Amino acid sequence: MAYRIDMSDGYVVQGCDDDGETAAGSRLLELMQLMNVQNVVVIVNWLLLVSRQGKVRLTKWFVTIPPKEKAKIVKDATQLVLARRIKMCNFLEYKDQKIVYRRYASLFFVVGISQDDNELITLEILHRYVEILDRYFGNVCELDLIFNFQKAYFILDELLIAGELQETSKKSVLRVITQQDQFEDQEGNEPKTTS
Repeated sequence: MAYRIDMSDGYVVQGCDDDGETAAGSRLLELMQLMNVQNVVVIVNWLLLVSRQGKVRLTKWFVTIPPKEKAKIVKDATQLVLARRIKMCNFLEYKDQKIVYRRYASLFFVVGISQDDNELITLEILHRYVEILDRYFGNVCELDLIFNFQKAYFILDELLIAGELQETSKKSVLRVITQQDQFEDQEGNEPKTTS
């Protein structure tokens, strides 16, 4: 599904699935027009999945950062997010970035974005990722991500490329991941030949 905003004519909805995404996308675009939002592309710099105990379950870096700086970001972001109470805002300032996070069950999904990127769209990207994980794993939990972390990365790679949202359709992402699973199964069932 793809959306495009044309400020002169309103919004245009293209290629939408018929599973409620059309209505949700239209509402989001109407809200963005009311707020006069013109930059709808959010560039995710990095993404972390952190447990309530502070254990990092998944990291994805979309910008080049030295290893020491990565370790500092992980430590700082984890401490900042875990120290916040439930009723507090899901956005916070961090150096020259913004941290946007959301808690799902026992996991915090934490994203670093630029100062001028839209936090609400970032929350929607996080929610879309969680929805796809839920559909793939069937009510995803922390153990699914521990034992099948490669699938979580595959799904993330189908959703985001170079930090930009590339595919918003849950069905399309799940179809590609299912095809990938089938290829892996076929490859695993082929007899091994020795030369």
